[in-house]
Amino acid sequence: MSKFIGKSSRLFIAIVATATTALLSGCIVEPPPHRHYVGTVVTVAPPPLRVEVRGEPPYPGYIWFDGYWSWQRSEHVWVPGHWAAPRPGYRWVPHHWVHERDGWFMEEGHWERGRR
Repeated sequence: MSKFIGKSSRLFIAIVATATTALLSGCIVEPPPHRHYVGTVVTVAPPPLRVEVRGEPPYPGYIWFDGYWSWQRSEHVWVPGHWAAPRPGYRWVPHHWVHERDGWFMEEGHWERGRR
C-alpha cells in the first residue's frame, strides 16, 4: 500500500501520528475524588453490620478482616469476616459504604502504607 501513498502523504501521516501520541501521553485519567467504587449507583442503604464471632486466629499475628455488605444482583449480600496474614508496614482499611448525593458507593478494602 505504501507504493500508492506519496512521500508527502507518508510524512504527513507520520507527523500526525507523532503529534497525537505526544498529546495523549500527557493525559492523566484520575478517578472522581473520594470514590473508589466502580459500578452501578446503589440507591438502597446497606443494612447494619452484623456482629460476628471471631474466634482465635489460626496463626499468631494474624489480623481480623471484618465482614461487610456487598451489592450483588440488586441486593445487599453479607460477606463474612476472616483472619489473614498482616503485611508489614501496611494497615488494612476495611470495605465501607459512602453515601453521596446520587446514592451509595462501596469503597473497597485495601492495604495502606503506614502504622497499624
